[in-house]
Amino acid sequence: MSLKSKSGKARAYLSVTPGIGLELIQLDLNSNTVANYAVRELAYNESSREIVDYDKFKEAVASMYEELGINPKIEVVINMPLVSFGTMQLGLLLPDDAITGAIQGEIEQTYIFRRSEPTLDWVDVPNAASNTPGKETRQVLYSAIQKAVIDKLSEKLMELGSVLVGVENSLSSTFRALEYMGVTAAQMEPNTTWNLLVVNSVGYSITSLSGKNVIEYYEEPLPIKSFEEDEIYDAIAQSAQIALSSYPANYLYVISDTDSVSAEALISRLNVMGTIDFLENNAFKTQESLIPVSLEVLQSYASKISLQAIGCALSDVSDFPLKFNYMHSTSRKSMEPSITFPIGEHEIVVTKNGALYAALGLVAVLAIIFGLLGYVIIPSATKDMQGKVDKITDELNAVNAELETMQGKGDVANFDLKREVEMGVKNNRSKLMNYVAAGESIPQDVWLTYFMTQGPGYVDIQGGANDVSSVYVFFKNMRDSLIGTKLKLQKLEMDSQSVDAAVAGAGTYSFEITNMSESELKALHNPDAAEGEEGGENPEGDAPGNEPPEQGLLGDQPIQ
Repeated sequence: MSLKSKSGKARAYLSVTPGIGLELIQLDLNSNTVANYAVRELAYNESSREIVDYDKFKEAVASMYEELGINPKIEVVINMPLVSFGTMQLGLLLPDDAITGAIQGEIEQTYIFRRSEPTLDWVDVPNAASNTPGKETRQVLYSAIQKAVIDKLSEKLMELGSVLVGVENSLSSTFRALEYMGVTAAQMEPNTTWNLLVVNSVGYSITSLSGKNVIEYYEEPLPIKSFEEDEIYDAIAQSAQIALSSYPANYLYVISDTDSVSAEALISRLNVMGTIDFLENNAFKTQESLIPVSLEVLQSYASKISLQAIGCALSDVSDFPLKFNYMHSTSRKSMEPSITFPIGEHEIVVTKNGALYAALGLVAVLAIIFGLLGYVIIPSATKDMQGKVDKITDELNAVNAELETMQGKGDVANFDLKREVEMGVKNNRSKLMNYVAAGESIPQDVWLTYFMTQGPGYVDIQGGANDVSSVYVFFKNMRDSLIGTKLKLQKLEMDSQSVDAAVAGAGTYSFEITNMSESELKALHNPDAAEGEEGGENPEGDAPGNEPPEQGLLGDQPIQ
């Protein structure tokens, strides 16, 4: 039995699934069941992210074709374990080839792609505040796999008479399967924040989403198999607890892809806000199969069917927006809606970003024209400006001379005037940099209600937003602009007048971004209460750096 794709051609779906092997699956979408399924052992090197023996791969595919009565002259889509995935902020006016080059330069720093040429694909993040007019950056999601892997897979399938038409990654396949099964329907509602934590045999990953839109991705390697008994749960919980604090959300969904870790046991050790749910994609699952199977599927096989195999089989019919095309990575696509204009026998597809880039390009051309027109007045303007610069330089020299005179009169043992002046200038410069970064980073749908920054490096920002995506973009922009400040998203919650408003996603969101500890925040916002605790003593000791910061940007009052 061979199922057909939307193009009408017979198609089979393969999944290289570590811990299971090589799966072949075909779904019957009319009955929502697994129509065909077979599995074979296949070694996969998770360090080099590659199949160990491609001849064994070919033998396994041929054996499953024969078992299921599939004609080898068939199209094949294959799911591969995730190799590289991430997000980047790039210039708004960069052409597609420049964006591809920037991403390639980033991923070639990883050990896998230092010795293997990558094939990559990227998509614009939909509804990202950085992609709106007036902003100079755009946010993209990217993913890559070794080009040699695709070439070898295509070669071995071609030797069997099959044609490789698509390569999927395990993360995209997992999301498609979750959506199809309906187990994360509440999490995938628009403007609902949730995190997906996936544990595999080499570590864990956290994907932060708003509805179906990926906002952030974080990956942490851990030697899962080196731990004994319950040690692994404590190790993952302690590590993930810290990472999850940067991605506050309404839901946490935990999936375990390894037989070494039970997702159910892991969530009992996680102390996070929001609703927690789990799914066992391993030997710990209690159901016979993740989805119903036909009578054609052997019962011994049913329990092995993985999320990745199900998601791969849905690659042609699912509209889940996280989609990468490794087979044609030079072709560009966007996850945002588009409008098609028929012109004669041709059609022109225009996206919102495309129209924006065209408008910005026109503005840039006009700016160049006006710049050339104003070229004749530059010499006189330069001369006038040089006079002002010389005047300021003379005044600065006079101030420096006066500082040196005053420093000679001061008590060097107790007061260093020059050092104090330099410290004041440095602190004020730091405050101004923080304030400028906030002004340049804030998205259109975000407003600030409180802004505090101090010379020693303290930052506390509070505000609101119309949607969660804008909060995450503002947080990421601030973190990227103020390198070294160790900012964290301290709070993110919905403000709604009623339960109905919250469910409908009509409410607003309040947030707090800071690099201060809870005790410092408490001392800042409620100094009287902080002084009254423990007899007025500092609960964290008298060590330098524990004193609450003074208020205000450049003065004594915060900017609100």
